[in-house]
Amino acid sequence: MAFLMALRRMGRDDVTTHGFRSSFRDWAAERTNFPRAVCEAALAHALKNKTEAAYHRTDLFEKRRELMIAWAAFALGTEAGGQP
Repeated sequence: MAFLMALRRMGRDDVTTHGFRSSFRDWAAERTNFPRAVCEAALAHALKNKTEAAYHRTDLFEKRRELMIAWAAFALGTEAGGQP
């Protein structure tokens, strides 16, 4: 919601937060080798499989941090390859 409000304050009614999330996910799948689980965790997607979720006890924080650094480099045009 904070991101949507920031877009509105900037007068950007032509873009959506979903569009940004979708762009991120496409970029991560096509331009990086980060595991799917890391990309989904970065989007705050929960595991749907209850058994798998019960055993998944990490937040993948360090891997998500690396992913977000690569995303920032891509978004700023300073990308060095986007690989983990």
